[in-house]
Amino acid sequence: MFARLACAAVAGTAPLAGPAGPKARWSAAAAAAVLTAGDVPAEEGRTRGEVILGEGSHRYRVMEGWGHLPPGYSYRDATSVCVDSKDNVYVFNRGAHPVIVFDRHGTFLRSWGEDVGFVNAHGAAVGPDDMLYLTDDFGAAVRKFTPQGKVVLTIGTPGTPAPRFSGRPFNRCTHTALSPQGDIYVSDGYQNARVHKYAPDGRLLFSWGEPGTGPGQFNLVHNIACDDAGWVYVADRENHRVQVFDGQGRYQAEWHNMLRPCGLFVTRGRSPVAVIGELGPETVATLTHEVPNLGPRVSLMSAQGEVLARLGTQPIGEAPGRFIAPHGVAVDSHGDIYVAEVSNTYWPMLFGRKPQHELRSLQKLAKLD
Repeated sequence: MFARLACAAVAGTAPLAGPAGPKARWSAAAAAAVLTAGDVPAEEGRTRGEVILGEGSHRYRVMEGWGHLPPGYSYRDATSVCVDSKDNVYVFNRGAHPVIVFDRHGTFLRSWGEDVGFVNAHGAAVGPDDMLYLTDDFGAAVRKFTPQGKVVLTIGTPGTPAPRFSGRPFNRCTHTALSPQGDIYVSDGYQNARVHKYAPDGRLLFSWGEPGTGPGQFNLVHNIACDDAGWVYVADRENHRVQVFDGQGRYQAEWHNMLRPCGLFVTRGRSPVAVIGELGPETVATLTHEVPNLGPRVSLMSAQGEVLARLGTQPIGEAPGRFIAPHGVAVDSHGDIYVAEVSNTYWPMLFGRKPQHELRSLQKLAKLD
């Protein structure tokens, strides 16, 4: 069954750490240079002043400034994004308006979630019925919402995390995915190396995973997705891989050739494509400053684990065609990609200081024919 999935090896790096040592001493001038550098490589060129990313049949136009926020609105950080069957875009964020909704052209439609009590927005997914599943990692809960923001199901006990690495749900859960049958998978994540499977009514069915680097083990299970055949894809971030399981949690395969996969989306249909947001190295302030081809970036991979395209080969930065911290990704019915970035949280971890302005944390990449 899974002969179609390929496995490969890649060297690892250290887990994410806060600012310390040389990072904290990195000069403000160097950091500013990273922010403003705008050179674009040949395969990511400009057409009529527009930045194009990707290669072959996987080419995308960077839609600069997409998403028009009302006056006074701010994402602070857009942690995740999801798209419903009407191509409405839901941005789960850490600002004062936790869910901000746009149409596919970037016109603001509404916002909600201000009275829910989110502690730390983290993951967002849409079910086949357009219901939203929002994951609050510090809040230790997954909530199911109508598109208008009404809570219809809560999984977990909000504000009451399970003991660290106990295996019980949840301790800093990260994301949610829906099977074709409506079962709910939750990745549980920063301090609990587990995946939990729930029935559509919220009953816990079973869990799997433990800390480690072997098959079926996790080192920060950060994101999760399902395809139409029911396979379960898990972004095992600090093991630098995506693992693939069947619906019973049985290990099938793993993909490498990525650096700290953070965001994950799997397209529908018989030939799914995985869209993966990679954080890249945490040494960008020192050892890998201005080094290309390491991320942060967005990668497209086939169901066989083959790299189809890399979107973004240049180092970290705000210039069009560059990324800072891809954390959540989604794809609409036109093939356009939405990338949510935790730029303002991640920047001081890398460079030892807060940015002097609010960094961009949401991008749209429009698919080219």
